[in-house]
Amino acid sequence: MRQKREDVRNVAIIAHVDHGKTTLVDELLKQSGVFREGQEVAERIMDSNDIERERGITILSKNTAVTYKGVKINIVDTPGHADFGGEVERVLKMVNGVILVVDAFEGAMPQTKFVLRKALELKLPVIVCINKIDRPEARPEEVVDEVLELFLELDADDAQLDCPFVFASAKTGVASMEAETPGTSMEPLFETILNYIPAPEGDPEAATQVLISTIDYNEYVGRIGVGKVDNGVIRVNQEVVICNHHEPDKQTKVKVSKLYEFDGLNKVEVREAGIGSIVAISGISDIHIGDTLCSPENISPIPFQKISEPTIAMHFMVNDSPLAGQEGKFVTSRHLRDRLFRELNTDVSLRVEETEDTDCFKVSGRGELHLSVLIENMRREGFEFAVSKAEVLYKQDEDGKLLEPMELAYIDVPSDYAGSVIDKLGQRKGELRNMGAISGGTYTRLEFSIPARGLIGYRGEFLTDTKGNGILNTVFDGYGPYKGDIQYRKQGSLIAFEAGESITYGLYNAQERGILFIGPGEKVYSGMVVGQTGRNEDIEINVCKKKQLTNTRSSSADEALRLIPPKILSLEQALDFIDTDELLEVTPKNLRIRKKILDPTLRKRAGFKK
Repeated sequence: MRQKREDVRNVAIIAHVDHGKTTLVDELLKQSGVFREGQEVAERIMDSNDIERERGITILSKNTAVTYKGVKINIVDTPGHADFGGEVERVLKMVNGVILVVDAFEGAMPQTKFVLRKALELKLPVIVCINKIDRPEARPEEVVDEVLELFLELDADDAQLDCPFVFASAKTGVASMEAETPGTSMEPLFETILNYIPAPEGDPEAATQVLISTIDYNEYVGRIGVGKVDNGVIRVNQEVVICNHHEPDKQTKVKVSKLYEFDGLNKVEVREAGIGSIVAISGISDIHIGDTLCSPENISPIPFQKISEPTIAMHFMVNDSPLAGQEGKFVTSRHLRDRLFRELNTDVSLRVEETEDTDCFKVSGRGELHLSVLIENMRREGFEFAVSKAEVLYKQDEDGKLLEPMELAYIDVPSDYAGSVIDKLGQRKGELRNMGAISGGTYTRLEFSIPARGLIGYRGEFLTDTKGNGILNTVFDGYGPYKGDIQYRKQGSLIAFEAGESITYGLYNAQERGILFIGPGEKVYSGMVVGQTGRNEDIEINVCKKKQLTNTRSSSADEALRLIPPKILSLEQALDFIDTDELLEVTPKNLRIRKKILDPTLRKRAGFKK
């Protein structure tokens, strides 16, 4: 018989990137008494990964739990960035309701729409939290209207439309039910969760059923499956069968060796867990997202949506430059292969394929950010390798026509720069769908439909064109007909044609030709890209050139040579910059751009063949 478990609530926090989800979770943890008095607590506690802390974004969904008035509230903090949308889709199967966080100034953004659509499809009740109401330019009433319009656009039913609105400032830790009257604590939000999010339901007497929605990985215990107990009870040492809705033949008998529940930021070991509990199970090596753990006497997998397909790919290969093996700990193809396949343990949106060349692997993901986070993690671990320019994954329809991934781009720019943005995106096959004034006319919001490849390498250019004031958000919009060729880069590269160390004299003569990426005293080799030209062809230069000294020179002729500071590229900028005939050499200490063919004669021959 199905029962409700009133002492548990399971809720996910969803929002567009940078609308304050993780900060909100911080406050819920603090105000529920998870930390002892005087305990030092970092900001954005849930962003545990170094890259998450540095970039201020959530990459992996995380579980925590707080207790309020004797009810355990399991909270899942999800990523807001479109590249990690796969994480959001599947954690929603673990919860009975969602808190949609919306910025009181920015309003409903593309990713808000994406995550809300997923929640409404699963018929989950929604609490809308209008966050950052203490911002000087906040406009909570207008944002409430925008959110309701979004609900109508996404065909929400009457019960979902009748959702409660909570007005909060996660930074100061207050919430209230009215926009005009500021609250004193997070209590209104806690109360709304208890009253509006339904208690989990299930049959405690039935056979065990646990759907695995997330995979964690630990070097000591291996794979850890995280999921919700839908029916029955799961116990330590219990024999269960792994089955999967999409793979009817998959049935493996395994034993539950360790079982954990979440409490605050910790996992607490338990002997058994009942319906509605979110548990972590370790000791099962062959456990995957979407698997159901069932009792052997009643094998019935729980339906689970397929994870979205990747849309973009890069080739990861062994570094074969003249400086190879000098800075990394892990440099061989075996190291690279093991590390990439290990990443598949936790990242379900990633694909890794072996190619005909044993030193090269094709890695596909959801977007440039998705793959750049993997590259950054690997270089910090001591890996040295090279990557190619990102390319999109095409498909063919029934008639054999070529289809390519399309993106919806939402752009907020100061009105003075809107013209140059429209022009640049037009050249990249973007199609302007909508245009309107926001913020009293000082900003313009543009909506484009654009091929995913048209956005490769555009972000850096966009920030330059808008003097750093533009905001660009994208969301995947399915596959559409191929739009034709796009020229990625109009400027050529400055290529070193001699190996050695860069010298001030050589750089001084080279800087007239374009923008340099290196300073004096850096190792270079023939075929390495050391800068960007102002013209659209590559130029070979000698940055190792020394001044010929003779005894007839006067001292005044040898005045100090002034170098313009080099443009140091970040990982994202370097991935954006490289062209199809170039590679990015990634080591723990350096990022170097190089031509695929280092020898100048062979490179010219290959160019003529084209």
